[in-house]
Amino acid sequence: MAGPSNTPPEPRPAPGPALGEHPGALAGLPLDWAGLRRVLVVRPDNAGDVLMLGPALRLLRHAAPAAQLDLLASPGGAAAAALLPELAGSIVTSPSWQRAGVAPPPDPAAEQELVARVAAGGYDAAVVFTSFSQSPWPPAYVCWLAGVPVRLGMSKEFGGALLSTWVPSPEDGVHQVDRALHLLERAGAGVSDGHDLRVRVPAEAVESAPRALRAAGVDPHGPYAVVLPGASCSSRRWEPARFAAASRLMADAGLPVLVVGTEGERELVTEVASAAGPGVVPLAGVLSLTELAAVLQACTVAVTNNSGGMHLADAVRAPLVALFAGTEEIGQYAPRSTRATVLNRPTACSPCRAFRCPFAHECLDVAPAEAAGAALALAERRAA
Repeated sequence: MAGPSNTPPEPRPAPGPALGEHPGALAGLPLDWAGLRRVLVVRPDNAGDVLMLGPALRLLRHAAPAAQLDLLASPGGAAAAALLPELAGSIVTSPSWQRAGVAPPPDPAAEQELVARVAAGGYDAAVVFTSFSQSPWPPAYVCWLAGVPVRLGMSKEFGGALLSTWVPSPEDGVHQVDRALHLLERAGAGVSDGHDLRVRVPAEAVESAPRALRAAGVDPHGPYAVVLPGASCSSRRWEPARFAAASRLMADAGLPVLVVGTEGERELVTEVASAAGPGVVPLAGVLSLTELAAVLQACTVAVTNNSGGMHLADAVRAPLVALFAGTEEIGQYAPRSTRATVLNRPTACSPCRAFRCPFAHECLDVAPAEAAGAALALAERRAA
C-alpha cells in the first residue's frame, strides 16, 4: 500500500456536532495541524495499546509533518516507543487515573511533578487516546494545568473546557485502532493510509536477537515457534499446562519452540518449558521488547494470549495463533495485519473485563491439540 505524500492535508472546515450530539462537541475546530511544532501523545497503557496507535501516529505525522511527537506512557508502554518511528521522546509515568484496585494514598506532589514535566515540554498540543472504558478528562486536566493550549480527546460524557476539542466517542465495539483514527479524522487531521500495524525494528535489535537465540541453542535462521504465555492479568492467560502440551505437540512435529517472557514471567516460562520437555527452550528476561520484535519477525509461527505479544506479532507479520479470553470483545482487539487464527469459546459472562476469572475459565477451554494444529497449519503455509 502506498504511503501518504509529504504534502500536509488541506485543513477541513469545522464540522460541528452531528444531530443528537452535545452542542459542545467539536468546539475548537478547525485546528492548524500543519502549524503544530510539539505534540504530546497521551496513552499511559500497556505496550500493546501503544502499538495499536501506529496507524493514528502515521496520520498524525502526515497532518503535522513539522511536529515533534512525544509519548506520555506507562513504563511498559514506553518500551514500545522505540518501535514506532513517528515518536521522538517519552514522558514515563504511572498516573493515578490508570491505577486499578486499592490505590495508594493521594500524592499531590507526584501529580504536580507530572504537570511540571508536561509544562517543561513546551507542547502546543496534546492528543489524548483512550479505550472505550477510559476517560480523557484526568489527563486533559494535567495538560490544562500545564498550559497546553490544544487538548484533543474523545469520550461519551461532556467535561467542560478541559479538552479544547472534545470528540464524542464512537460505539464501544469499534476496534481500538479504528477508535484512535476516529478521533483524528473527526478533528480534521485527514484520512488514514491504512489500519494495519507497522513497526520499525531497530538495527541493533536485529543484530543482537540472533545471538540470544544461539546462546539458547536455537538456530535463528531455521524454523522455530515462539510461545508467549504471559498477559497483563490472569484472566487473559491460557493455562500453563495447556501451553506446555501445545508446545510439546509442535516440538514433536519437528518445530523447535521458544517459550519467551519477561523477567517477571520467569516462573511461568520455566513452568511451561519444563512441562513441555525436550525441544522446548525457556527464554525469560533475556530479550528486550525490540529484540522480541526481531525474534517474532523471523519466526515461523507465534502462539500468544490476548496480550502485547499478540499485537507485536501482528505488527511484524508473524503468523499467529491467539488464545483470546472472554475479558474483551474480540472485535475490539483482534489481530488484523497478519495471518492469524483466534481461538476462543463464547460464554454468557463475556466480555467480563475481569482481572481474575471467578469461574473455570470456560472462555479459554481450548484443547492443546487444537492450538498446536492451528499453529502447525500456519507454519506449513509460511514454509510454502
